[in-house]
Amino acid sequence: MRIAVLGAGYAGVTVARRLDASLPSDVELVVVDERPTHLVQHELHRLVRHPDLEDVIQVPLDDLFDRAEVRTARVESVDRENRRVHLSDGTLDYDYCAVCLGAETAFYDLPGLEDHAIPLKRVEDARAIRESFLETCRQGGTAVVGGAGLSGVQVAGELAALRDQEGARDVDVVLLEQFDAVAPSFPENFQRAVRDELDGRGVDVRTGTTVERATADAVETDGGDIEYGTLVWTGGIRGPEALEGERPPVRSDLRLDTRTFVVGDAGRIVDADGEAVPASASAALREARTVADNLRTLVEHEFEADPDDFAPRLKQYRFEVPGWIVSVGEGAVAQVGPTVLRGAAARAMKATVGAGHLSSVGALQQATELVESELGAPSVDDAALDEVEEALQISVDGDDLPDPADVVDGIEGEGLDDPVRLGTGAASSTEPVEIEIPVEDEDADDESPGDDGTGQADGEEE
Repeated sequence: MRIAVLGAGYAGVTVARRLDASLPSDVELVVVDERPTHLVQHELHRLVRHPDLEDVIQVPLDDLFDRAEVRTARVESVDRENRRVHLSDGTLDYDYCAVCLGAETAFYDLPGLEDHAIPLKRVEDARAIRESFLETCRQGGTAVVGGAGLSGVQVAGELAALRDQEGARDVDVVLLEQFDAVAPSFPENFQRAVRDELDGRGVDVRTGTTVERATADAVETDGGDIEYGTLVWTGGIRGPEALEGERPPVRSDLRLDTRTFVVGDAGRIVDADGEAVPASASAALREARTVADNLRTLVEHEFEADPDDFAPRLKQYRFEVPGWIVSVGEGAVAQVGPTVLRGAAARAMKATVGAGHLSSVGALQQATELVESELGAPSVDDAALDEVEEALQISVDGDDLPDPADVVDGIEGEGLDDPVRLGTGAASSTEPVEIEIPVEDEDADDESPGDDGTGQADGEEE
């Protein structure tokens, strides 16, 4: 028997690692990805400003599995009827398959957009954005980011921070969004906090603006043309090429058919409550756990059950919102329940999410390096860093990422009498609560803690 896991992003690695540790020895497990490394996708925007993190946010696939075969190839199509995967270097037959190929950038057939805009899906994209923007900084001009979802917000924040780092005061960073708010799919108090971070960091946010076409030097919108030196597009997603660009609807047991599962952004998942599941890393990780359990159940049934037995009962995936976090340059906004956090607490949470994932796949050294990079400057106090380091030990077995509450609990900020505690006090109220925790800026005067030069006491962010 052979199980094929297609794709080695969050979903694919989680499915494969769980099966790697639990399948019978005579079941073959094959992991296929076009690259030999696992990418921590939600940290990809960091490479725009910190190219030295390339090796930190990528883990060799061969280091992640004990017995799974890793095959480096591009998945071209999946023939479900014949249970065969067509690859760039041949074919792969399977008994069960988990399609974990993620999503690609959607350009919506807008004239010139795909030709001129840079997406942000791969390491090469981050390099291209950085190279283009540094040239824009040298020449003067404007960087335009299309789409103000979380990816667009993070890219715009990095570009604004890189502009300040380069001293390019005459360069504008413009963030376009066709809806009336940034992060349009998220709660209003989260949107407001994100908008405040963007405004405070000098990003020109233009909501209610629709991109219509792009040329080599201008973006045409319904509100007029914007000349640019750098153009980045994060305005939407579509299915992978192996699924003909479609994101097929997937039921709550995460099966397309009796032998083929779809996990993560590659499909449009509907959970056990009939609710559409948003495309996100946290959802992909949780879906992957359900798929791994269901695959084990099916394998055990084939090996142990009487052929006349009924089909086994599979787990149904139910989406639960774990909270949201987004970086904006050196700042971050996080929401857990009704509580919106900014400043040191949000930065510590962001560092722990990325580093926690690395630790969960055994990349402890890379996790430590990511924490140091995320929390290095401006620095948070030692108590915050200690909380992060302790949280990294929660999930080395790969079962769970660190709980954000374990990171925030006990972090103290100036102006707060008590540590922030999620789930008690204000955080458990029905009204949204915003909490700002200043960052200790080593270069700031003692009289003005947390002033990062933008007039805000902010902190820092898949």
